[in-house]
Parts: sequence; structure tokens; C-alpha cells
Amino acid sequence: MAIPIKNNASSFFFILMDLPGLEASHCWTAIPICSIYVLSLLGNITIMYVVKSVPSLHTPMYLFLSMLSMADLGLSASTLPSMTAVFLLGQRKVGATTCFMQLFFIHTFSVIESAVLLAMAFDRCVAIREPLRYATILTTKRIGAIGLAIVTRSVALHLPLPVLLGRLQFQPVNALCHSYCVHPDVLRLASSSTLVNSGFGLFIMLSTLGMDTVLILLSYVLILKTVLSIASNAEKLKPFNTCISHICAVLLFYTPLVSLSMIHRFRKKNLPAQVYMLLSYLHFLVPPMLNPIVYSVKTKHLRGCILKILHPKKL
Repeated sequence: MAIPIKNNASSFFFILMDLPGLEASHCWTAIPICSIYVLSLLGNITIMYVVKSVPSLHTPMYLFLSMLSMADLGLSASTLPSMTAVFLLGQRKVGATTCFMQLFFIHTFSVIESAVLLAMAFDRCVAIREPLRYATILTTKRIGAIGLAIVTRSVALHLPLPVLLGRLQFQPVNALCHSYCVHPDVLRLASSSTLVNSGFGLFIMLSTLGMDTVLILLSYVLILKTVLSIASNAEKLKPFNTCISHICAVLLFYTPLVSLSMIHRFRKKNLPAQVYMLLSYLHFLVPPMLNPIVYSVKTKHLRGCILKILHPKKL
């Protein structure tokens, strides 16, 4: 019998998925999960603190980087409660209302991160194509307006999701594929019509992640066109070096996301559960941990500022 969430949201619950085959080994699986969260927390807070503390880093590139760190922190904080419950406490039940709120924050911060990556691509495009006008085009005021627009777009688009999900009826077998709630995973358990929800979810994906991907690619086409017009081979490498960190961040974010989205929409019944878990972890856990490391390693000025703050006497 289907359960109407709109009348019983306080008592209905979903079952979160543990790592297949390791359900009884919570203590061991919690170690790498907690390590990832600790590294994400330390790395992104360090980036934000250094950018705020060092005046020479108050430039568009590093201001956007601090926005990326904030988005990474929000994404990590969105998945942390259910991950802690599953891997540390062994609690796999999550109430419907809590689940819907979690997926709202997960998808909101995911889209915020996508938009920040687009803003960073625009920043690199302006820096390479219009170096003399760079400072006048990307002023601090405009960067703040871009950040506000990013947050407003993400929140406004995802606010209807919990409401639309609350109108559905769900199957008695309510086991999710992940250890946190995401919209396609919850939607597949509905027993009533999901046409509106699926259409709205597809609209959000195309108008945010899809559009952001196209515009990022367009930015790099323009960058490539400008770089190829430079006569000297040595000078061609310099602009690309400033883009390496951003390209790595884009690949870390979009590769597992696109794969996971395609699997959810064209789901095959015989696909192992480990595939879903691996892709979801790669998307939601790995980028917040690796982005600070990638930018710290590949950006010499930022690395120097971090080392100077950590070891002031040595430098």
C-alpha cells in the first residue's frame, strides 16, 4: 500500500544505504569518511582565512576561490549529518521531512558550486582576453553581485523540491541507493505520478548544471582562440598555467555528476549498487577535499601565502 507523505510526513521514513557488504564494519568505514570531512573542513577554512587575511589576494581570482571554498563547506555540511548517522552510529532511518530538507541543501550547494566554477571560468577568460581592462571589468562590487545572484538562483530554483515531493505517495519498500538523500533517488521510490517532479528536476538540471557546462566550455574556446593567436610558444603556456587548477576543479565536479545523473535517468536494474555509491562519493565528498589541495599546489602565490601564515618565522 502506498503511503501518502503529505498526510504522514512526520512518521514516514527512508532507509539510507550503507556500503554494500560492509554494513557491520561501521568503525572501519567511518575512519576514511571522517578523514575526508576533516581534510575538507581544514582545507577550505584555510583557503578562506588566507584570502581574507592577505591583501594581495583580494583579487577576483582568489575572491571566487573563497566562494568555491564556501560552497564546498556547504556541500560537506549537507551530507555530514546522515553520513555520521550511518557510519558512526549505525542509524540508517531518516524521516521524510529531514530527508527532503537534506536533498534541498545538497542540490542547492551543488548548483552554487557549479555557478562559482562558471564565474571562475569567466574570470580566467576576461584575464586572458582583456588583461588591461581586467580590474575595471571585475570590480569587487560586481563580484559581490555575482555571488548574490548565484545564491539567489540556486535557492529559488530548489525551494519547490520539498513541496513537490511532499505531494507524492511512496512505496512501502523505501530503501535509498545512497547514505544521504538526493532528488532522483527519492523520486524513484514514488508510487504516484512523478511527471511534474521529473520535469521540474530536468528543468533545474538543464538550466543550471547544463547551462553552466556549456558556458564553461564556451569560455575555454575563447581562451584557446586567444592563446593560439600568440606567436611565441613559451608565452602560450603562461595563460594555460593559470587555468590548470580551474580545469582540475571542473573535471572533479562534473565528471562523476554527469555519470551519476545519466545512471539515475537511464537506470539499469543489473547495475551493481557499488557503482552508485562510488559515483556519489566521488561527486559529493572528493571535490571539497581536493579543491583546496589542487589550488594550493598549482597556485604559487597562494601556496606562498599559506606557508607564510603557517610558518612566519621560517619565511
